[in-house]
Amino acid sequence: MSETVVREIPGAIGPLEALVEKPAGTPRAVVVFAHPLPTGGGTMHTKAVYQATKGLARIGCAVLRFNFRGVGRSAGTWDEGPGELDDYRAALDFAAGAYPGLDIWAAGFSFGSWVALTVGATDTRVCALIAVAPPVNKYDYDVVKGCVKPKFLVHGTEDELIPLRAVREFYAQLQEPKELVEIDRASHLFDGQTAEVGDALEDLLADFACSTA
Repeated sequence: MSETVVREIPGAIGPLEALVEKPAGTPRAVVVFAHPLPTGGGTMHTKAVYQATKGLARIGCAVLRFNFRGVGRSAGTWDEGPGELDDYRAALDFAAGAYPGLDIWAAGFSFGSWVALTVGATDTRVCALIAVAPPVNKYDYDVVKGCVKPKFLVHGTEDELIPLRAVREFYAQLQEPKELVEIDRASHLFDGQTAEVGDALEDLLADFACSTA
């Protein structure tokens, strides 16, 4: 069984509310997981984020999820992107300090995937990128297209906000190594199917290690 620990981590403009999911044994990697758009109600407690966290913990990862500025008990206010990128960098700093020597994976859901992949593509501490329902038709992912780090995508076939076609086109432009899992009949929020997000990440990454990618 994993253990969830409530934390407050240093942010760029004040403390960020956070949770750390610890796996049953010694962690094999640490994942920093970013949540969906705050103005759309996204938080670190969003169901798909929760299930993704559980899936990653089942395969031995420590997972840090946090609330962006202005969400929950996190200091500050919504900054339309730039500030949230800084929040993610601060979370990476915390994770790297808390788990020295472990592989770091950058992950996020929807808007959070844009944040995580944008930062993770260029941060040398990050060795893998994970995107759930990436809004590739709404944000600039160009830095990710040229990135040669391993990339893992999960998307719903019936996503009403980001058409599967757009994600497939984006995926075709990505450098290897990469993998895409499509969850049949799933909406953008994976309504009624959030557990499948955790299962998909568990299957994708169970045997993955950055050193052997």
